[in-house]
Amino acid sequence: MCRWPRSLVLPLIDGGIAAVLFALLLVAVTAGGQRPDSPTGVALAVALCAVQAGCLLWIRRHPIPALAVAALAGVGLEALCPQLGWLGQVAVPLSYVARLRPPRVSLPALGVLLAPTPWKLVHGGWRDLLLAVAGLGLGWALGEVQRGRAERWQAHRARAIGRERERISRELHDVVAHHVAVIAVQAAAAEDVLDERPDQARAALGSIQDAARSALTELRAILHALTADAGPDPAVPQPRLTQLDALADAVRAAGLEVTMDRPGGTVGLPGGVELSAYRIVQEALTNAVKHGHATRAEVSVRYDDGVLRVEVVNDGPVAPAPRTAEGHGILGMRERARLLGGTLDAGPLAAGGFRVSAQIPVRVTR
Repeated sequence: MCRWPRSLVLPLIDGGIAAVLFALLLVAVTAGGQRPDSPTGVALAVALCAVQAGCLLWIRRHPIPALAVAALAGVGLEALCPQLGWLGQVAVPLSYVARLRPPRVSLPALGVLLAPTPWKLVHGGWRDLLLAVAGLGLGWALGEVQRGRAERWQAHRARAIGRERERISRELHDVVAHHVAVIAVQAAAAEDVLDERPDQARAALGSIQDAARSALTELRAILHALTADAGPDPAVPQPRLTQLDALADAVRAAGLEVTMDRPGGTVGLPGGVELSAYRIVQEALTNAVKHGHATRAEVSVRYDDGVLRVEVVNDGPVAPAPRTAEGHGILGMRERARLLGGTLDAGPLAAGGFRVSAQIPVRVTR
């Protein structure tokens, strides 16, 4: 599944809005009853419409300069075509500025644009003045509402990621604790038999080496997580990929037909990798039942070329996880993969259904 990057989607949206704005301005200039009298005036007005609409193509990078250019173009449009509204349609670029910048920046810009509005009394009347003020105020308010919603979503997302990282770090802590316990036991065993049975001591040292290497891999993942003082969790064994069959059986009991494809090469991976892969499959299947209303799901877990690939596809008619689910859903699955240096894509399929696909690198020699 191809996910369009944000850096490509936003310019397309801005380009579409700019094209619509230019088309509206162009119709008003060329077909309006108060268009400029001379062909030169019409051509100049069309050029100013293009400048004002074109500012939306670069306003995200330079909001204030773009708004200034749009306002200057609006001055010309106001002189040539007063029927377009106050300074053309400068309320649209102003809305962008309010969306991109806090009120301490956007409110002064609104004040500057409102200051000359009494000029409308010269060539219009109170009605035109009120329309000019209302247009600018509505544009600013719309942008401010969008900015507030975006900030709340970012804050919500940051809290969800924080909680998910805390949960992941606790789980990985249990995995590392297991490796450290193995090291301690094997070290004691090696010390006991070092003089009498050096071969057994050598085997114990090899086990220590393997456990230490795995523990270091898990620790690197923990260092990327944001931990908090939430108290210790109950000491329960963390799931491995060998338990996916039992997970599939439990989901089948809930009414979802599950097909599992898990070759033997996935056995013996680092504990943190297996834990995250298990949780991704578990979350994807759970969401397919709860939110996707799916009847069938296909799970594929494969390891090759140092990468563990996990894919869960279901036939649900809608997306299986609302993005507002706190600490769970797609956000949590993606964070699990990212903390181990991997990636995760999730989204609807063109032919119907929903797919979750994760790639997790395995950084330890098996």
